[in-house]
Amino acid sequence: MQTLTIEDELTIFTAAEQKNNLLSFLNSGDDLEINLSQVTEMDTAGLQLLVLAKREAARTGKTLRFVMHSKAVLDILELANLTTAFGDQVVISHSEG
Repeated sequence: MQTLTIEDELTIFTAAEQKNNLLSFLNSGDDLEINLSQVTEMDTAGLQLLVLAKREAARTGKTLRFVMHSKAVLDILELANLTTAFGDQVVISHSEG
């Protein structure tokens, strides 16, 4: 399994660079995972990139999971009512002891 960790922002300001990274990553294997734990800020442009990655993976028959969603990612997924669409191990409650 190949893992890509997205760091910092996933916003309109980083969308072009992140799009290239995501598309390159999708070509790196068939069993893929994107770690979102280091995403500090996300907007609708970032959300569009995740949708693009998920759609492109499905189109090419690859397995793609999003894991370790940061609060910034969860907030935008909840706002857009897409939490279940990206429900790969989404943990809404951060109540760890």
